[in-house]
Amino acid sequence: MGRKEDNIKIATQVMHRRDRIRNLAIAAHIDHGKTTLSDNLIAGAGMMSEDLAGKSRVLDFDEQEAARGITINAASASMVHKVEGEDYLINLIDTPGHVDFGGDVTRAMRAVDGCIILACAVEGTMPQTETVVRQALKERVRPVLFINKVDRLINELQIDGPEMMKRFEKIIVKVNNLINAFAPSEYKKEWQVDVQKGTVAFGSAYYNWGMSIPFMGKTGLNFKDIFEHCHNDDQKALSKKAPVHQVLLDMAVERLPGPLDSQKYRIPNIWQGDLETEAGKAMIQCDPDGPLSLMITKIWMDPHAGEVAVGRIFSGTVKQGESLFALGAAKAERVQQVAMMVGGDRIQVPEVSAGNIAAITGIRSAAAGVTVARTVDATPFEAIRHYSEPVVTVAIEPKALKDLPKFVDAMRTLAKSDASLQVTHNHETGEALLAGMGELHLEISVYRLEEEQNIKVKVSEPIVVYRECIHGDNKGNPFEGKSPNRHNRFYIEVERLPNEVIQALREGEFGDGAVRTKDAKEVGDKFAAFGMDRDLMRKIYAIGGTNVLINATKGIQQIHETRELIIQSFLDVCVRGPLAEEPIMGVMVKLVDAKLHEDAIHRGPAQTIPAVRNAIKGAMVRARSSLMEPMQKLQVSAPNDVMGGITRQITTRRGVIEDMPVDGNITTVIGRVPVAETFGFSNDIRAASQGRATWNTENAGFEMVPPQLFEKVTQEIRERKGLKAEVPTEANYTD
Repeated sequence: MGRKEDNIKIATQVMHRRDRIRNLAIAAHIDHGKTTLSDNLIAGAGMMSEDLAGKSRVLDFDEQEAARGITINAASASMVHKVEGEDYLINLIDTPGHVDFGGDVTRAMRAVDGCIILACAVEGTMPQTETVVRQALKERVRPVLFINKVDRLINELQIDGPEMMKRFEKIIVKVNNLINAFAPSEYKKEWQVDVQKGTVAFGSAYYNWGMSIPFMGKTGLNFKDIFEHCHNDDQKALSKKAPVHQVLLDMAVERLPGPLDSQKYRIPNIWQGDLETEAGKAMIQCDPDGPLSLMITKIWMDPHAGEVAVGRIFSGTVKQGESLFALGAAKAERVQQVAMMVGGDRIQVPEVSAGNIAAITGIRSAAAGVTVARTVDATPFEAIRHYSEPVVTVAIEPKALKDLPKFVDAMRTLAKSDASLQVTHNHETGEALLAGMGELHLEISVYRLEEEQNIKVKVSEPIVVYRECIHGDNKGNPFEGKSPNRHNRFYIEVERLPNEVIQALREGEFGDGAVRTKDAKEVGDKFAAFGMDRDLMRKIYAIGGTNVLINATKGIQQIHETRELIIQSFLDVCVRGPLAEEPIMGVMVKLVDAKLHEDAIHRGPAQTIPAVRNAIKGAMVRARSSLMEPMQKLQVSAPNDVMGGITRQITTRRGVIEDMPVDGNITTVIGRVPVAETFGFSNDIRAASQGRATWNTENAGFEMVPPQLFEKVTQEIRERKGLKAEVPTEANYTD
């Protein structure tokens, strides 16, 4: 039997020893070496040839990943690693670094307990490094640090020991500042990364060597040895003395928590059920004999088996052949296969127990973010909150009408496998709108439809998704909305929510949808912690995205009977605002008064919904509606002699340059650019810099469309949607 088969056999035995399991992700900025490192860890554990490590990119098994040289999917691999004679099972997830695929990083963090943050020794921490650290800490995932590409510091930049230490220190301080800013208060100090405590390692993923203080202590190697091997171009010998998989997997086993420890503090953060119930206790204890709680974090298509659902088992055991519910689905479905993952390969096993990451087939209703359990009334996990929202849309339809049923199915599968995509259908025209994080995200999604599902499609030019907001209020001057029968009237005031409240809403701190009466007090208290009026916020009816609905009426008898209809009207406006039917953001809607017909038959849905909807839209127009456009933070580095062309490209795209630090003959331009102006940017920046620029982008929220462009942009959106071109006024909502 070969080493791989031996390891698979050991893995299937160790997977039931919860104290010997480590679930970890590798996360970093794009091109900092995550997939190369993953290869070396898998090879070191005997799951692939060591000669191919770093070149075969076993976790980039998607052909688009291979063609573009970037990671698009979060891919997982299970492997065995021995520490002091004991076998440990490492479930590793390699995550994407490109900003367009940040949703995959967020979902992967739900499945793991520890995270290796990679930072390039030459480039240091970059915008996406900050984002992935924040994503890990939000999910209570403990980080350790690996400083990669150290060989480049020695061989290319020719720096000496003291200078290298200075660079390391700068990276460590930056990562610790992020941990201090975003870690839960009780772990801010304990989770700081520290060279002396063995939570920082450094090395070269490409040349397959690594080093840490504990490893130096075990082997007697030191920095002098590293310099000598690098100067003598003998990194192969160094990789034999200090293999990177040994250093990092030792660090993962010794310094990162297993599921038995992590679930004690992670479950209260990601599950809102009663912790004293049987299910709650089973998850806290990671009990393999308790009720099944499995959270799906990834769906991918296997050409033979169809949809494969990959997720973390927090309690219970999933077995082949049993019937399970994907919560929200109408009926139970049978598990056809249970497996462990190694990249694109699945290793079939009869069952997988609590604390592991498993792959199952047969649960067709499963989607990323869905909870799978044995009973239909189980409490689901908290929804996974993504840090950025879809900001670019394309209209897409099949070229051949005969492909329409297949196309609708394929789009549904696409939305299930990637929760960062939003798919909406127009059933009359057969056209679908696909909204994603950026041009590349949509390009890859369309490629999957055409190549994997074999459907030829027509795709429109990319469209930017704007948001509608207000920059005033109509306090003391409520807008009246009348029902079609004129028997019911609703009076609405609106005001802008503070930025910190909008951010907390975006991160899901208050929940979403209708707020049950018994929860309103608790939710109101959470808003009060942000400086808002406690008594007012306790009258909350609903939350829609980053918007809030408050019932501020007094003594109106029938108002609670129309509560659901009022909430429905509010949620409708959250999706389609008054200006251009774009989603609204950051608006507090207050129902301050109402006159209702005493007979319920005269205040049904056909009367109440249009009246409340018009009142909210009219109130927003009265409070001076504004259009918000998505922005991207931009960082472009290039030689000084091509800087003129680069700054010209940014300023002609309405970009704002915030800083231009110079390091030798390289200048970095840091600024912000509207997403609407970024289409085709890659080609233009290559031409302007003769291909010598490197750049990266990061989502930077929304900013108001400049007043001189407001009318033009609004009219363009309205015309595209088949609405009248004129910008609406209060008069549009008075009837």
